[in-house]
Amino acid sequence: QVQLVESGGGLVQPGGSLRLSCAASGSISSIRTMGWYRQVSGNQREQVATFISGGTTNYADSVKGRFSISMDNAKNTVYLQMNSLKPEDTAVYYCNAVAKIGPWSPYRSYWGEGTLVTVSS
Repeated sequence: QVQLVESGGGLVQPGGSLRLSCAASGSISSIRTMGWYRQVSGNQREQVATFISGGTTNYADSVKGRFSISMDNAKNTVYLQMNSLKPEDTAVYYCNAVAKIGPWSPYRSYWGEGTLVTVSS
């Protein structure tokens, strides 16, 4: 199994910054992607940013130019630097990893428990 542990959420004023971290652990053989999704109560979970093995990154249009995703492959840890935060960024942020636990196992999607980000004055 793969465990994902998130950290870095909290309360920040509009215009402020936060940095989320997500560390993957377990019997990981390979990671295809790691990324962040967010969900507001009552809404669907939406993709925020994804780091694809090899270095390609994808961002939701709503966060382009403000958020930046990076990954430390040696630590199996992904980071989300969030700048110029807006009240509409308030949500529970979930870490996701698509990984496999052995050379013969399929890639599976794993989720963290989520960390709350609140942007408010």
